[in-house]
Amino acid sequence: MSSENDTTTSTASGPESNGADAPSGEDTLSVVDNRTGRSYEIPIVDGTVRALDFRAIRVAEDDFGLMTYDPAFMNTAACRSSITYLDGTNGVLEYRGYPIEQLADKSTYLEVAYLLVYGELPTAAQLADWQHKITIHTFVHENIKEFMGGFRHDAHPMGMLLGATGALSTFYPDANDIDDAENRDIQTVRLISKMPTLAAFAYRHVQGQPYVYPDNDLSYSGNFLNMMYKMTELKYEPDPRLERALDVLFILHADHEQNCSTSAVRSIGSAKPDPYSAVAGGIAALYGPLHGGANESVLRMLRRIKHRDNIPDFVKGVKEGKQRLMGFGHRVYKNYDPRARLIKKAAEDVFEVTGRNPLLDLALELEQIALEDEYFIERKLYPNVDFYSGLIYEALRLPVAMFPVMFAIGRTSGWIAQWREMVEDSEQKISRPRQIYTGERNRDYVPIDQR
Repeated sequence: MSSENDTTTSTASGPESNGADAPSGEDTLSVVDNRTGRSYEIPIVDGTVRALDFRAIRVAEDDFGLMTYDPAFMNTAACRSSITYLDGTNGVLEYRGYPIEQLADKSTYLEVAYLLVYGELPTAAQLADWQHKITIHTFVHENIKEFMGGFRHDAHPMGMLLGATGALSTFYPDANDIDDAENRDIQTVRLISKMPTLAAFAYRHVQGQPYVYPDNDLSYSGNFLNMMYKMTELKYEPDPRLERALDVLFILHADHEQNCSTSAVRSIGSAKPDPYSAVAGGIAALYGPLHGGANESVLRMLRRIKHRDNIPDFVKGVKEGKQRLMGFGHRVYKNYDPRARLIKKAAEDVFEVTGRNPLLDLALELEQIALEDEYFIERKLYPNVDFYSGLIYEALRLPVAMFPVMFAIGRTSGWIAQWREMVEDSEQKISRPRQIYTGERNRDYVPIDQR
């Protein structure tokens, strides 16, 4: 055991560590443990140090070793990923290296989904084959209708989507063979194709309307509008402006690095269940108001303001801590969320069809004030993707309970891409965070008549 004055230098890459031999010079972090006087060289790779390397830092040989403590994973990388690049300081978002602005302007959602899943933009032939596979798999088993029918009429559609997605694993037991690449491709197609159908069925159930089957003649977004809104007409013809706006929304929501729901998919997936169970976990995380329900909070805020004349008092209340400014700021973005600019334009396109939502004028003025006021500039409070998305969904006559469902449809391609990457990553093991125990120890049991 080292004494208090021991100055031995160690490389933190023992038998419990995944670290390589320590690089020399500035590629290492020098750490001195003042408890023992020992110094350690921790390798720095890709701007990170491995938490397991700190396990070599011990007071005694039988000591567990030093752990890192990071509630909510504020500064811990849990994986390597080549799917989404996010630079919050400069407001950059890229899928597989392609700027989100270019993809939203030039791509369809299914083209972006292919990019996320396979790493490259498809050729014309690959895209046609991909679209065909997705289209012919949009139908779900008839028993799904019975499953949906078991929910109450006032059930939350997100809860219905969660249950139905998890239930798909019982319809496709072959999905458990996750180590087979061809099988993963099949489940990928099934998940992306069936999510809009499940979402539309949940909506129609809540509305008390009959389910509408998919129409293979329509695009991905057009078909979703058909399953949502078709009534007595023989053929539903979606407005191309709404169709395109919905496609853009799905693209903007497709992936966003290691957010709460994506981390849930990866964590559940690390136990190696079928992908439907893993994605159901992502839906459950997205169900939370801090994740998928944020745009609903924006609408509630705008309705409380009611009129442009009330904005100055509202802004004053925000500065005094009496009000919360919803739809501004982001844990990652310290600049204008690039998705917010794109979704703002999509909102204008939707309002051309549905009529202008009066809340949009409140939103625009509130945004302008926030972008010019030093209070918000200093705190880097810029509009995020949730600020305008709720206005679009409301214009489409969707109840607020459907907002996170819309989010889930677009995010499915990102979830499945992240799941596939995790399955194929040899470094990944079953997720098992450590804890710092703060409870009592060595207590003797007290019989119930003596308590």
